[in-house]
Amino acid sequence: MSTSVRQEVVLKAEDLVKHYPIKAGVLRRTVGHVKAVDGVSFELYKGETLGIVGESGCGKSTLGRMLMRLEEPTGGKLTFDGVDVYSQKGADMRRLRRDIQIVFQDPYTSLNPRKTVGDIVGEPFDIHTDVVPKRGRRQRVQELLELVGLNPEHINRYPHQFSGGQRQRIGIARGVALHPKVIICDEPVSALDVSVQAQVVNLLERLQRELGLAYIFIAHDLSVVRHISDRVGVMYLGKLVELGDEDQIYSRPTHPYTQALLSAVPLPDPTMRHMREQIVLTGDVPSPANPPQACRFHTRCWKAQEICSIDEPLLIERPDGESAHLSACHFAEPRVIL
Repeated sequence: MSTSVRQEVVLKAEDLVKHYPIKAGVLRRTVGHVKAVDGVSFELYKGETLGIVGESGCGKSTLGRMLMRLEEPTGGKLTFDGVDVYSQKGADMRRLRRDIQIVFQDPYTSLNPRKTVGDIVGEPFDIHTDVVPKRGRRQRVQELLELVGLNPEHINRYPHQFSGGQRQRIGIARGVALHPKVIICDEPVSALDVSVQAQVVNLLERLQRELGLAYIFIAHDLSVVRHISDRVGVMYLGKLVELGDEDQIYSRPTHPYTQALLSAVPLPDPTMRHMREQIVLTGDVPSPANPPQACRFHTRCWKAQEICSIDEPLLIERPDGESAHLSACHFAEPRVIL
């Protein structure tokens, strides 16, 4: 991606926080908090794809829902095209939602089984009535179905009459109906077969080129994220621990957690497997209700020293790193992963 494109920031997150209260006792008093997202900051540039990866429970999906304002933040700021998202109310927020849409993880539960495909894809036009005239909505819905590779004549069918991959295409058609600038893709291919995953990813890439979309692509499959992303952010226990270009993250990761994740990815070539050093992490993932102090990864890290349990490392460029390659580690250094 060119530098000129990168200069145009479409979405900016600053220190986003989401804590869920833990209640106990007869009076349901708050006795603690689950720190699902705990100080995440990044910028999304126009027309790019930012991949967010990490283990289950690291806060990826919660972050995605916060970006859509389906979850209200505990703290932090979110700016879209210079507008403070969390300060918008009523009609102003509805107008803002035109430009930020979401594609959900499970195509089986994200579509209303009692509505036809035409009603599902056309629902955004019922909410934003000024986008498409009422008489032209059926034609527009058929155009959207054709855009995502579905037969426009199937407009009156119900979700159960489609396969999983086709249902996800329906969800994508609904997501692009209002010509948004940003789409949050919350693990959009994890519930699909591998062959269908490739088709859906290729569809998303084509729509990005044709419509000028920017994606936040959330997934736990590192190979899928590498295929579609321009930049990648790695999350661990509610925090971003590394952020950089796709090539930087996958070829020269600097954070120990990222290096461990990549070393566990299966290699298709069996002759190469013996050449890779397997990094095995010790211990279990700590609870987000009681995360380790300072660096949250230090309880499982082979590089950890005393400073790691005292001083929390910031997500910044490290001396041994490259430009725009950020890492939250006191001892970050590039490591080649086959």
